[in-house]
Amino acid sequence: MPQLSLYIDEETLKKVETAARMEHLSISKYVVGKLKESMNKAWPESYENLFGSIDDISFAAEREADFSSDTERENL
Repeated sequence: MPQLSLYIDEETLKKVETAARMEHLSISKYVVGKLKESMNKAWPESYENLFGSIDDISFAAEREADFSSDTERENL
């Protein structure tokens, strides 16, 4: 299996180590999983459940514009 070497700062390494430990994975398996996730073009799991979950007036559908007062355009 191919190997990859990375140069990473101490702060990021500690975050990776902590995250891997929390998921009960080796650092290698954790990083491989995250790389695969980042290259997956699919929507996140349960993305469709977000539809309608925001109750905010700024997310309301716009009214259809009234173009009755627009100037007639010249046909070319």
